[in-house]
Amino acid sequence: MTNLLFICTENKLRSPTAEEVFSQYKGVEAIGCGTNSDSETPLSGDLVEWADIILVMEKTHQLLISSSLVSH
Repeated sequence: MTNLLFICTENKLRSPTAEEVFSQYKGVEAIGCGTNSDSETPLSGDLVEWADIILVMEKTHQLLISSSLVSH
């Protein structure tokens, strides 16, 4: 099983769409989350640890996650 984590800002459109599409593939489990604290599913350390592959929707999401991981 490959765990895919899709990250956008609010987890309302882009990452839930990716989650739905990729969850249909055999051997893939996908979760969408958002960087905003009021996201439908907020990004958490547990989700990052769960993921085998993390995919972001914008470069700003990558920079936010990278800077967050370095500061911890």
